[in-house]
Amino acid sequence: MFRGLCKEMGADVMVTEFVSSEGILRRDDRTRKYTEFDDGQRPVGVQLFGANPEAMAEAARKVIDWKQPDFIDINFGCPVNKVVSKNGGSSMLRDCPLLAAVASAVARAVPIPVTAKIRIGWDEQTVNAREVVRILEDVGMGAVTIHGRTRAQGYGGEANWDVIGECAELVKIPVIGNGDLASGRDIERRLRET
Repeated sequence: MFRGLCKEMGADVMVTEFVSSEGILRRDDRTRKYTEFDDGQRPVGVQLFGANPEAMAEAARKVIDWKQPDFIDINFGCPVNKVVSKNGGSSMLRDCPLLAAVASAVARAVPIPVTAKIRIGWDEQTVNAREVVRILEDVGMGAVTIHGRTRAQGYGGEANWDVIGECAELVKIPVIGNGDLASGRDIERRLRET
């Protein structure tokens, strides 16, 4: 319902709630429900999280068999303890070789575009988004969304759009900025400045 409302209001692209690759592989009905969308929401991607490259690749293939989304999105940005404690979401920002392996496995496994969502880093001492966007471009991601906060910030503090802008300059793939966008003016400003 929310995605339908967003589409009616002019949203261009939709992404489902993020779902666990393990839940998909276990064919958990509740998890599968999170992948549901209707054709009126297209283009739409299904967002996955997990830390096992083979499981993520297999989950992406299963999602495509079920629903034929327009793209797969990998969540490397969620700061929630329940996800991070299983080495998912933003915890992957601390292990770039594993992040690269997961992204590469999914990109090779499916015939549709794959994108990724990240944060600027784990904490202020380890802001590594510049390195991560290069890795993601190199392994085949079609675009990267960057939330301008670290995992340590959660949803507090101010989003760092300087880092987002630097990342956009470093790679040829689209970089989508996220954080502290509360109005059309905010969006216009960020497009102009970054």
